[in-house]
Amino acid sequence: MGGVLRVGLSGGIGSGKSTVARRLRELGAMVIDADVLAREVVQPGSPALAELVERFGADVLDADGALNRPALAEKVFGDDQARADLNAITHPRIQKLTAERMAQAPADAVVVHDVPLLVEVGYAPHYHLVVIVDAPVADRVRRLVDRGLTEPDARARIAAQATHEQRRAVADVWLDNTGSVADLHAAVDALWRDRLVPYEENVRLRRHPPKPAPQLVEPDPEWPRQAQRLIARIERAAGDRAVRVDHVGSTSVPGLPAKDIIDLQLTVRSLADADALAEPLGEAGFPVVPHLRRDTPHTFAPDLVLWEKRVHASADPGRHANLHVRVDGSPGQRVALLFPAWLRADAAAREEYLALKRTLAAEHAANPDRDAYAEAKEPWFAAALPRAWRWAERTGWTP
Repeated sequence: MGGVLRVGLSGGIGSGKSTVARRLRELGAMVIDADVLAREVVQPGSPALAELVERFGADVLDADGALNRPALAEKVFGDDQARADLNAITHPRIQKLTAERMAQAPADAVVVHDVPLLVEVGYAPHYHLVVIVDAPVADRVRRLVDRGLTEPDARARIAAQATHEQRRAVADVWLDNTGSVADLHAAVDALWRDRLVPYEENVRLRRHPPKPAPQLVEPDPEWPRQAQRLIARIERAAGDRAVRVDHVGSTSVPGLPAKDIIDLQLTVRSLADADALAEPLGEAGFPVVPHLRRDTPHTFAPDLVLWEKRVHASADPGRHANLHVRVDGSPGQRVALLFPAWLRADAAAREEYLALKRTLAAEHAANPDRDAYAEAKEPWFAAALPRAWRWAERTGWTP
């Protein structure tokens, strides 16, 4: 049990990220500012500063022997090798200091890691949630000019950072800072109240929010990106025990209405590996669902033991997701990969399945047993499975 909620906060220069960080601190978050730590590791007398002088020359120091950051920035701006050398000197030390600060957080903390280059350095999978602050380029340029930069310099700095699309890809929460400060504060307050606080409690207590009613929604183009973000976190938590992690279920079939729940499959080599991952996955925001231990067997594999699995569910109240942990090559693992592949390829099967889903969703909308909807689909799956296998044989599909 335990583990703090780790939130990555980022945004382009001039986006308003610092305003969000201050507000989160006021609300009770423990904010770790990467820029502050970056200054700490290069203080006068530090090994990192000595290495920077050796690599870039004594002219990166000011008259007092401290790091002249503008002088260093001028040397590395636009020079990929110089920037790589700088990062090699400073990043490991910053990461070590960050880990130390996170280890000092209380057990019930929401730790916000304020990282300007979160996207560029690939940190997103390290957090339970990534919050990106954004504003139009024109607004950001204006803010930077107000701080004393020239317009060409402001635009060059913006262009050197991650693109809009790169930030979108990692953002679980997108804060649009085009309005007033009061508007931005209101959005942060709602995020804190409705998502971060309950998410932290769920992770600490290893619980998940209640399952929503089986209501179908129209396909969301964000589902694939949401799944990829969750997959990256699961892969990091599972480490070498993960054979593969896949987006499965209805939300992995483009154009298919579905419940707004992301289904994922973690393939492992054994149930012992699955059980060993209970705590790492729980700490990563996927606590185990103890009463779900087996798939519904099908006649082609009558041995019940072959259908055993483990199930975890997301602790995030803002993104319902199920994680099915199955053994590599087991019938359940293969079927979970086969069905969405078949549905993606066969329009008639897709329409048939959708009609069933609509009927069952209406019948079970008021049923307090949230597992009943899934169980009611099993007869159709059993009847459809031979057709899916024939399609796989005909097309040469393999998992």
